[in-house]
Amino acid sequence: MMTKPEIKQREAELLEMTGAFCRQNLNDDYLQLCEKLIKKLGRKRDVPFQRGKPEIWAAAVVHAIGSINFLFDKSFEPYLTAEQISEYFGTKNSTVSNKAREIKDLFGMWHYSPEFSTQRMKESNPFNELVKFDGFIVPIDSLPDDLQLKVREARAKGGDIEFKIRQP
Repeated sequence: MMTKPEIKQREAELLEMTGAFCRQNLNDDYLQLCEKLIKKLGRKRDVPFQRGKPEIWAAAVVHAIGSINFLFDKSFEPYLTAEQISEYFGTKNSTVSNKAREIKDLFGMWHYSPEFSTQRMKESNPFNELVKFDGFIVPIDSLPDDLQLKVREARAKGGDIEFKIRQP
């Protein structure tokens, strides 16, 4: 078991590793998301990166963020392969992939997860134009203007809104 200062030191090491990778291969958006994820991992009661090689954790953080933001899709920018991430950190792709899956499961990360999406993904999220209305998912533009405004205001503040007109 690591002490708190040792955990903070490991966290700093991971931030340094992912930061260098993102500056060299990705962009500031990825750098900030990796930083956010590492810090969130460091706040867990049982800090996962106490065990295992830092290179594997750093690669897994980048892989987890990348996989939910379509980093491995050639039609997206930036584009990298999972193998390029593993190669950079000197790790095995299968190990990194498994660790990334653990991280994604731990935080319920999925495509378009608001907390870990790049700015581009947030803007292109197909769910942005949908809203729940009486239990049905409908296009926002099918609502009256005043209700559309309420939805957009709530989402601008990081929240969401659901409309219930009919009572069960």
